[in-house]
Amino acid sequence: MVFSSGLAQGSPPKHRAQAPAADETTPLLPGRRTSTALAPSSSGASSLTISSLDDSDEFVPWYADVERDAAAKNAAAASIREVAPTTIPAPVPATPEEEEAAARRKMVLRVVAILVVGMFTNNADGSLVLATHPTIASEFNDLADSSWLFTAFALAGAATQAIYAKLSDIYGRRALLVTSYSFFAVGCFIVGIGGSMWEVVLGRVVSGSAGSAMGIVSILLITDLVPLREVAAWQSYVNLASTTGRSLGGPLGGFLADTIGWRWSFIGQAPIFMFALLLCLMYLPSDTRAPVTTASDTPVKPAPKGSPLLRIDWLGAIVLALLILAFLTPLEIGGTKVPWTSPLIFAMFGAAAVLAALFVFVEGHWAREPIFPLALFQQRDVVVSYFITGCQTAAQLGLMFAVPLYFQVTQRTSNTVAGAHLFPAVAGNAVGGIMAGAYIRRTGRYKKPMVLATMCSSFSYLLLLLRWHGNTNIWESLYIVPGGFGMGVVQSAVFISVQASVHPSNKAAATSGMWLSTSIGMILGLATISSVVTETMKWDLNATLRASGLDEVARRKIIEAASSSVQYIDKADPEVAKAVVAAYVRGLTYSHAVSLFCALSGLAGTVLLREHKV
Repeated sequence: MVFSSGLAQGSPPKHRAQAPAADETTPLLPGRRTSTALAPSSSGASSLTISSLDDSDEFVPWYADVERDAAAKNAAAASIREVAPTTIPAPVPATPEEEEAAARRKMVLRVVAILVVGMFTNNADGSLVLATHPTIASEFNDLADSSWLFTAFALAGAATQAIYAKLSDIYGRRALLVTSYSFFAVGCFIVGIGGSMWEVVLGRVVSGSAGSAMGIVSILLITDLVPLREVAAWQSYVNLASTTGRSLGGPLGGFLADTIGWRWSFIGQAPIFMFALLLCLMYLPSDTRAPVTTASDTPVKPAPKGSPLLRIDWLGAIVLALLILAFLTPLEIGGTKVPWTSPLIFAMFGAAAVLAALFVFVEGHWAREPIFPLALFQQRDVVVSYFITGCQTAAQLGLMFAVPLYFQVTQRTSNTVAGAHLFPAVAGNAVGGIMAGAYIRRTGRYKKPMVLATMCSSFSYLLLLLRWHGNTNIWESLYIVPGGFGMGVVQSAVFISVQASVHPSNKAAATSGMWLSTSIGMILGLATISSVVTETMKWDLNATLRASGLDEVARRKIIEAASSSVQYIDKADPEVAKAVVAAYVRGLTYSHAVSLFCALSGLAGTVLLREHKV
């Protein structure tokens, strides 16, 4: 070998790069790999001008390896640029099924968004009235009749919801939703401009009837557009909007009443519903109509064109409306407007029994298309589902009545703060509805969520019964969360249970029955809890005052003042105020026992429920 001159003694030994073997590969050059083994030189000296010789003794400059490596890298990069475009997979076009699913999802999102606007405002209106009805009635010097502002709303909705379900089958969901938005706006406007108490009540009747139609059609629209096992998930978003509306309506109504006046809080709802109406006309799809059916659920020849109203069972609808009013009105006025022992109460219950027998005859032997097929009452799962939702609604509405009153009495909180104590239950309701919808969509099962829901509710009311005795801290106020959670789950699961148990042609009628059971549960719950609290408070307070030596006239005045307003506690003698608080706490404790009984009844109903895979 020949080495360059000028080598310094003691320099590091020289190395020369080994040529790549022919059978090795490299990631940069196909078929070759650069060797990492360097052979030591025979000399022990080196310099900055190192050069080497290959095996053929040809002179190779020191920078040859560097140039060769650079050339290899450039060649590899060029090869990558040439190959890369051909190795990226081309996008796979969507199948017709995937495109159809995406289009349907967009349509459902639009529908849900439109429903959210209406249901949020509808439910906000209800809690707004609860917060402002004393102010409204006081303007007309008729505070004693203020309860009719929400009683009329509830009764009108319960009496007319069955006819709306049938109308939606005949004219379609969109037409009825547009109509309900229109009439709700008209009702709010009548309330806003009402010149007397009964004109305002008339507006509440119109709004209540429209609100019932809105609730039924919102559910039917979703069931028309998505598979049954996905209905609960989509419906949970509408329920969330409803729950949020109920939560915000009270504080918002109180604020508006204190600032711009209660009339504008109703008139301002009309433009919102007109906006929702325009959205319906622009974006809601044209929908199909249910087939004509007989009482035995057998398709028959449709009514002639031009006479769709002939398909409606008008006699059955009128009898059913009168039956509902005759049964529910005594529950509303008994113990408050008239004594429970009044002949009027017995007369109305007697009329309800007669109307029930007449309704069975009309629907079973007269109606061509029954407004509510009696065959539904022969299906155990439908009846049990109605029973469960009625019990849960009664328990939850009792809770909604009792909680604000409890904190007003025991902690002397304002209306706003007392109402805010309901938020944990509202949040639990929203979470329960969403979780139930997701579970049903994933598994197709709904019985287990209902069992869990009724157990959670029962546990919540048991905690209230045992722990809420006048000294409740902030952590104990969260005992109402399981109750709200249970109600949210039941709302989603019961609807799926009903729909899975009936023939598709009876879907609308079955839905109206579910709403009717909810209305009955609501009115029963409020009436029962209110009576229990009031009567227990009067009895307990009277016993305490009698033991203190007060005469009957003084006791009667104190009891009347205490039952008329909780503000009396601030004005009363300290000992009397203490007795009033204790009497209210006793009554509220018994109200929790009533809610617990209702929840346990619902739990028992879930044992009898048979599950249908969806």
